[in-house]
Amino acid sequence: MFNLLGTIVNAIAIVVGSLVGIFIKRGLPDNIKETVMKGLALCVLYLGFSGTLKGNNPLLMILSIVIGGVVGEAIDIDKAITKLGNNIEKRFKGGESKISQGFVASSLLFCVGSMAIVGSLESGLTGNHQMLYAKSILDGVSSIIFSSTLGIGVMISAISVFIYQGFITICAALLKGILLETVVANMTAIGSLLIIGIGLNMLGITKIKVANLLPAVFIPIIYQLFIR
Repeated sequence: MFNLLGTIVNAIAIVVGSLVGIFIKRGLPDNIKETVMKGLALCVLYLGFSGTLKGNNPLLMILSIVIGGVVGEAIDIDKAITKLGNNIEKRFKGGESKISQGFVASSLLFCVGSMAIVGSLESGLTGNHQMLYAKSILDGVSSIIFSSTLGIGVMISAISVFIYQGFITICAALLKGILLETVVANMTAIGSLLIIGIGLNMLGITKIKVANLLPAVFIPIIYQLFIR
């Protein structure tokens, strides 16, 4: 449970931030919400571009995206997440699209980031939660803005964060001898590449199914197992 402390704090920060955002929702004009959302999209792009530079094997990144995309499309993770979001929104508001949109967008944004991957790995490998604590602050602030625009779906994404980061943390604790520094660097670079996709989607430039590329993040672990 101590290894999961950082993830627990992160999930709580999202819930608290979302509640604040929902509370102040009516006090924010639409033009302010839109401008801030676009600004956050630019920040997401910055985080993505800066994180991709941490990789040291471009060929592995390309192979990971290709293999991960094939696996993700075969499983159709995007469809499963969207379906889950739609089921949630039907329970809350009779099918309004904002809940599903908020759940899917915020789940991807909070989960795919390099801080989510590296922070969870550090929690599992060393018990150091500092990066996840920092991520908690960022996610809490972001969730205020997102929930003021997209509603309660953002708060529900805390469940996705807990499951995703908790899974990585537990796996890291079990695979300490395999997760070398180069593996972590490549996982971070691939995750950051997916963040760029999220930023482009937020700006309305593309409609990339980022969720279907999520398996790519874990390909470097498999690669490391084969080359050992």
